[in-house]
Amino acid sequence: MAIKGDTMLSEDVPRFFNKMVQIPVSEMPILTYTASEDGFLFSILADTHDSGKRMDTYVASVIPGCSRALAAELILKGKILVQGKIKKPAYKLKAGEEIHGCIPEPEPVSYKAEAIDIHILYEDEHLIVINKAPGMVVHPAPGNYTGTLVNALLYHCPDLDGIGGKLRPGIVHRLDKDTSGALVVAKNALAQERLSFYFKSRTVKKTYLALVHGEMKSDAGTISLPIGRHPVHRKKMSTCSKIGREAETCWKVRERFFGATLLEIALKTGRTHQIRVHCAAIHHPVIGDEVYGARNAGKNLPVQVSALIQSATRQMLHAWRLEFCHPFTGENMCFESPIPEDMEALILSFQGKRENFV
Repeated sequence: MAIKGDTMLSEDVPRFFNKMVQIPVSEMPILTYTASEDGFLFSILADTHDSGKRMDTYVASVIPGCSRALAAELILKGKILVQGKIKKPAYKLKAGEEIHGCIPEPEPVSYKAEAIDIHILYEDEHLIVINKAPGMVVHPAPGNYTGTLVNALLYHCPDLDGIGGKLRPGIVHRLDKDTSGALVVAKNALAQERLSFYFKSRTVKKTYLALVHGEMKSDAGTISLPIGRHPVHRKKMSTCSKIGREAETCWKVRERFFGATLLEIALKTGRTHQIRVHCAAIHHPVIGDEVYGARNAGKNLPVQVSALIQSATRQMLHAWRLEFCHPFTGENMCFESPIPEDMEALILSFQGKRENFV
């Protein structure tokens, strides 16, 4: 890449510019930049191989730390121009055109950094993998502006780069508040963009463990039922929605108990509450699920077994394994998250009771 201006790693240049995108030498654009009080001023000269590319996509591919969404936003605001003129994000570039503009310094988010203990399975400069504890909300929202995973990460990850113009962790997937387990979070814009693409293209392998009501009749199966908003209860999801989206859940029996089954579940899609909705749809709701579970589930079982089921204070669902390609090295990475204590204790209790009902 032909670079003019200050030295590449100058302290005056925004931190996100220090992580350069790997571009083939033959395709390196001519880029000039200047650090200013307003942010990162840049100028790019489009070459013949850039002709026909979308403006927002091209800017995001050349400027590290600038996602396509941020590029589109800045283009619409007139902060990034072509030949000095405002264009639309979808504008197709022509060879010889000059794209120049300003990428503002990332702004701190309004959420507070909090010294909350988190279990880190892996961390490097691009991403962090967490074993999320049950009861922890992932992202701040009305009613939960503190005590979330984002609040914890803002404290534990001082090396966060700008994502969408903000200094924040890049949440690329989520787990429900009362679901535990492995969760990957991006630490810079390019890592977020690539990880988001992996999830969208379904190349990320997600395996869960779920303790469900009842005894499964077969050893394995697939649930293929569309999921959408519940037609009446809008905060719930349902397989009876008029506008459902494709959803596929593969399961196999890991261990059988009297009145319950431990399932290993692989998601082919990632719909909201997918496992909980699908398990309830086949009449084997997740134990402890107050939203999708039947109120009288387990009451017709022996008192000891029913008491075990009723003792669950949350849904017994755990994101056990997460497998994906590293967004920068391409290395295949696989993480297994230990089963939380409450779920492990319930499984052990079921194992102890099994002999009494054989």
